[in-house]
Amino acid sequence: MPLSYRKDLGLLALRAGAGGVLFAHGAQKLFGWFGGSGLEATGGAMEQMGFTPGKQSALAAGAGEAGGGALLALGLATPAAGAAAAGAMAGAVSVHAPAGFFATSGGFEYPAFLGFVAMGLGLAGPGRYSLDHATGHCLDRPWVVAAGFTASALAAACVLRRRARTVRAATDDLESFDAPDSGGDGGGPAA
Repeated sequence: MPLSYRKDLGLLALRAGAGGVLFAHGAQKLFGWFGGSGLEATGGAMEQMGFTPGKQSALAAGAGEAGGGALLALGLATPAAGAAAAGAMAGAVSVHAPAGFFATSGGFEYPAFLGFVAMGLGLAGPGRYSLDHATGHCLDRPWVVAAGFTASALAAACVLRRRARTVRAATDDLESFDAPDSGGDGGGPAA
């Protein structure tokens, strides 16, 4: 088998595997499939993690994962799909970052890996065994790469900046609540 065919088969395997995993994670958030919580519960959890508004954040994360994953697996609009999935994983990385790198301690290893694979596929292209190839790469053009990754990076930066402000405000509120006041009662609620 010529090397070019092996590379295309490798891209197919990567797209199917990573795209399938991303789709499953997104479907957990959106529909409650595969043991997931569904949109309402995921929205509540995301609100607690500092992503506001929670339900819209859950919808965006779920769509980036499920939609990006499905499109990656199919090899359709591969640059935009990779960018969307990588952007969604940036949010997941921000949640897990305080626990360090390794997944065994709750770190960001796994979402970072998925994000880098999605980004790599979006940049490398889908290969011959893809819907992009079958459609003459009409959605796999250099401008789609530039637009997809620029939009994803800007959206991720806005979401992460908003989350950082929300988390900082919540931390400041807790610190002011727990700080001793002039009465010396610890600043907590009256008993």
